[in-house]
Amino acid sequence: MTTGMHADELVADDETVRRLVADQFPQWSSLPVRRLPPLGTDNQLFRLGDDLLVRMPRIPGPAEAVAFEHTWLPRLAPHLPVTIPAPVGLGEPGDGFPWPWTVVPWIEGSTPTESSYDPQEWGAELGAFVRACRAVPGMDGPVVTEGRGGPLPALDAWVREWTEKADPAAVSRDAVLAVWEDALAAPAYDGEPCWFHGDLHDGNILVRDGHLIAVIDWGAAGRGDPAIELNAMWGYVPPAAAEPYREAVGLDEAAYRRARGFALAPAISGWTYYRDTAPETSRGALETVQRLIASLD
Repeated sequence: MTTGMHADELVADDETVRRLVADQFPQWSSLPVRRLPPLGTDNQLFRLGDDLLVRMPRIPGPAEAVAFEHTWLPRLAPHLPVTIPAPVGLGEPGDGFPWPWTVVPWIEGSTPTESSYDPQEWGAELGAFVRACRAVPGMDGPVVTEGRGGPLPALDAWVREWTEKADPAAVSRDAVLAVWEDALAAPAYDGEPCWFHGDLHDGNILVRDGHLIAVIDWGAAGRGDPAIELNAMWGYVPPAAAEPYREAVGLDEAAYRRARGFALAPAISGWTYYRDTAPETSRGALETVQRLIASLD
């Protein structure tokens, strides 16, 4: 096992995964294991035969989401218009790997690009998915009290800390805080907590034949302020799809303003945090910050 972009990261190797599968899921022990290229910051992925995928957390935070996904994704799936990777196996720590892990179905699809997925369809279909999430019954699911989808003021210290650490030569700290303070000044959400995915970006959606077919990686999901889903407008949703997406999601101006705050919190920290260990991720976070500042004009 190796370390990588996080100080507390642990990445399982193929042989460790092979032994864990053989020990805990003997019915799949004969299937080949093949590591996939790193596609995100939270989990390492391994193909298991043709039809399964093993998701191994890289750091403690995502490891805490394993039980949530195992419990809730099978309950959410029947209510949603696209496939989600409801786990078919919950693995336990072992063989030197310290965290729980999951086996999920392999979903055939590709990461969307503007050449493979029409931006208007992107906005409309992803927005329809978000509306479907909002309509899912609460089922006594966990309500977020801080972080993505929780009350925005709970992120205040985080945003100010990372704004202070940010390079002022790249963006004005005053401009960053203006975005944040406008989000805090927006009317707070006072409705029933809604189900949300919480991390909608191109790496977490799959398309096939020009249509959305799956939404994956539910580690940030929960119930809370639906404005969290609009933060995709300043991240990975193409500019041409941003307004169609906003219209399809169907939230008010206050939610739009709060969403800028939800988008800013991970972007302002990710820009600095990943600068040396994941430069591409860092650049994407900086671009989000810049778009948020421009959106306030």
